[in-house]
Amino acid sequence: MKRLVIIAAAGENNALGKDNDLPWHLPDDFKRFKALTSGHKIIMGRKTLESFPKPLPNREHIAITRERDYAPKFPCKVVNSLEEALALVGETETAYIIGGGEIYHQAMDVATDIELTRIHASFEADTFFPEIDGNQWTLVKEEHHPKDDRHAHSFTYLTYVRK
Repeated sequence: MKRLVIIAAAGENNALGKDNDLPWHLPDDFKRFKALTSGHKIIMGRKTLESFPKPLPNREHIAITRERDYAPKFPCKVVNSLEEALALVGETETAYIIGGGEIYHQAMDVATDIELTRIHASFEADTFFPEIDGNQWTLVKEEHHPKDDRHAHSFTYLTYVRK
């Protein structure tokens, strides 16, 4: 079965980022992101792609943009809609939807799972994660990570599956 997993980190106020950057630094969350997404297709909007200095290793990048003649700064598949991106995911594959805000909003209706890192602080942001509708999603796993010398904020990994 095809799995489409939204993966994101968001503040208590659903803040995702500001000026195409993350307002926090959480090394353990980066490690988890890498562990979950490695070996899979990652689907993202153009601005998210442009926030990477180079391609993420061991992942197939699929970028969504409205620009018909978009030339990415490194090799990746470029499509013009979420539907086109999803068509590139095989029936037995898992793909991760990694942002940004507009792509997350579009993907909420088609995703099978959500892997959300909830950062226990609010941030100034220009991009926000959509509300998770408890009528559509069930929280199946929760793992708290306290603030420590490497993490300025405590956070919780939340795993949701579609009802």
